[in-house]
Amino acid sequence: MSIGRDLLNVPMGDMIRQMALAIADAQVALDEAGVETAQMMSGQPQLVENPDGSTSEEKTTVLFGEDEDGNAQEVSMLELGFTPTFYQFVDNLIEVKIAIKMSRERSSTRKTSGKRTSVRFSRRGFRITTTPVDATYTSKYNYSAEGSSLLRSKLVPVPPPAILEERIRELMNEDEL
Repeated sequence: MSIGRDLLNVPMGDMIRQMALAIADAQVALDEAGVETAQMMSGQPQLVENPDGSTSEEKTTVLFGEDEDGNAQEVSMLELGFTPTFYQFVDNLIEVKIAIKMSRERSSTRKTSGKRTSVRFSRRGFRITTTPVDATYTSKYNYSAEGSSLLRSKLVPVPPPAILEERIRELMNEDEL
């Protein structure tokens, strides 16, 4: 029995696939949030769902400055120069440490009848156990598990897509007409 051979039984491909799918799902959610933020910042009224299940329009403009008549001016955040922030996952890393225990089992039975004693030994061979190093394992076996399971993802801000910025400008120009 080889420990290296048993390590091959760890479903690394499944773990990597699950991580990749989770990152892809999270990236879609981040992109949707960025688009929702852009819509809100555009100043266009947004439909919101009320607690009773009905919908209503909500203003997304802010009061900023005054016009010639001294009235408060409503402007969008985009008109004030704000831009929505989008994020992207980069440099993703998965690291898993497992504990491998190799033991050899032996069993024996002893029978005593009268003056004769017979002893029988049987060997069952080697037994290899792999265990994820988690809090339970750490406390039970006093194992130092610092950084034993690690998933690291780095998020970086990226500029909005150029076509989105163009579309926002078109909408702002239409509103001015």
